[in-house]
Amino acid sequence: MFKLFRKSPLQRLQKEYALRLEQARDLQRGGDIKGFAAMSAQAEDLLKQIEEIEQQEAEDLQS
Repeated sequence: MFKLFRKSPLQRLQKEYALRLEQARDLQRGGDIKGFAAMSAQAEDLLKQIEEIEQQEAEDLQS
């Protein structure tokens, strides 16, 4: 019953990914290129995790 109100790990990662991209954009606009690079790297790591989960879900559906 309480699982209904929880976000899936995929949704949580997607939200975190979008947040990291926004933070990276703001750092770049502020002139902090090193901060932008670090935040972009974190966003890329999250994207890899998202892609892995999506691939797993696709494989599970095919099985």
